[in-house]
Amino acid sequence: MKIIERNFRCRIGEIDLIGYDGKYLVFFEVKYRAGTGKGYPLEAVTKGKRNTIKRVSDYYRMIHHVSEFDPVRFDVVSILGDDINWIKNAFDYYC
Repeated sequence: MKIIERNFRCRIGEIDLIGYDGKYLVFFEVKYRAGTGKGYPLEAVTKGKRNTIKRVSDYYRMIHHVSEFDPVRFDVVSILGDDINWIKNAFDYYC
């Protein structure tokens, strides 16, 4: 994995990390919780959040001239205390 952007922001929203994993351009959402008092980290990646990430990824690809045919992936890194879980291909663009 080669990280190329951290905290990419635009008017639409933010993507925590962007990188390349082989041929895939990967957009990461990172969620941290110290404990489960406010729920689990994955619960915070709602449909609305996923839609925002997809729209921001569209904008990022447009301004960086990434073809719509280049493979992309959406990963989530869930951190609960010291436990880190990297979920590759956590959601699909069309879900």
